Amino acid sequence: MTKPLNVILWTLQVILATLLIWAAAMKLFQAPAKLAEMWPWAGEVTALLVKFTGVIDLAGGLGLLLPGLFRMKPGLTAVTAFCIVALMVCATVFHIMRGEAGAIGFNIFVALVAAFIGWGRLKKI
Repeated sequence: MTKPLNVILWTLQVILATLLIWAAAMKLFQAPAKLAEMWPWAGEVTALLVKFTGVIDLAGGLGLLLPGLFRMKPGLTAVTAFCIVALMVCATVFHIMRGEAGAIGFNIFVALVAAFIGWGRLKKI
């Protein structure tokens, strides 16, 4: 892998991991009413589902960083990235089913970034 590609991948991994860990912290530690102000869907589903998605977001964020940082099972980064693509597909379907098709642009963007990371890190599997 070329050094510039590695730098780009690490930059994207850090940005995407930061986003996912932030979302996880919001879902896990924010009061439901406060969270619903930012994400209306969070006030219309069970608290358990919100917490579950927070755990999934946290796992995704950590999975993008920890394997490479500790140089242990670095192929898990690619697996995590492709799981994030699947997560974003699910989020897109969820929003479309709720009539929020205008909100899926962000999910599609995250899925594309995650797919690029997965592709770039596939060589480690």
